[in-house]
Amino acid sequence: MAENESPGGAEGSLISHLLELRDRLLYSVIAVGVVFGALLPFTSDVYTLVAKPLIGVLPVGAGMIATEVASPFLTPIKLTLAVAVVITIPFLLYQLWAFVAPGLYRHEQQLVMPLLVSSTLLFYGGMAFAYFVVFPMAFGFFVHALPPGVTMMTDIRSYLDFVFSMFFAFGISFEVPVAVILLSRMGVVDPHTLSKKRPYVILWAFIVAAVITPPDIFSQFFLAVPMILLFEVGLFFARRIKRAANAAENSGEDNLTDNEIEEEMKKLGASYPKRTKRRRRKK
Repeated sequence: MAENESPGGAEGSLISHLLELRDRLLYSVIAVGVVFGALLPFTSDVYTLVAKPLIGVLPVGAGMIATEVASPFLTPIKLTLAVAVVITIPFLLYQLWAFVAPGLYRHEQQLVMPLLVSSTLLFYGGMAFAYFVVFPMAFGFFVHALPPGVTMMTDIRSYLDFVFSMFFAFGISFEVPVAVILLSRMGVVDPHTLSKKRPYVILWAFIVAAVITPPDIFSQFFLAVPMILLFEVGLFFARRIKRAANAAENSGEDNLTDNEIEEEMKKLGASYPKRTKRRRRKK
């Protein structure tokens, strides 16, 4: 009987997953559209806010230019759409979480939600760090490094591409603690072994910072140092999580009952025979 039900059950499960994925994507698009529609009347204000770090250090009388006919209209709209996506990141990550959560075990669900929240906050933190700390110093360096008789006139489209590449670079770089914890949890790396590779991590942090930041020492330094510090934070929590997991394994007790394990396996569509009750050790 199980063999006869298996193909239909697998097909129904696949269709239900596709329908669930469609709904989650639809919710995400609607959320981005709503935020974009709310920000659309303020496209000029949004662009002024993003351009403020450069405008604030330009010489008196200098400004930004548009080298394409449609740039003054399209660039602020593209920027507003990108800002709408950034604002809705928590909701988008929640939709991702809601889609994958039914297929996870209970202990995995307890770990994923804190990681999603922390990764969102770290990404926003990286963008804020770039906007308030790195941009003023980097743009100030570029302006003061101009040769005599040269006026800085930045195209608004080029500026937008540069700013968002930096936002993305700093946002991703600030995800180092989450990456360390996930790799340790998956067994790809060991926290103790990773701590011995600290000199290589420091070297690669400065190499990555040199590649993705402007060619000034200040931007490289202000990206590499936070990456190293965040690596230490991730290593600290990875050790604690692994220590707790080892303690749970060595305790000799199963946190889930037979019925709970059977329910978890049914979520994955697998058949799980009931086990005989094990004798628990008396303490």
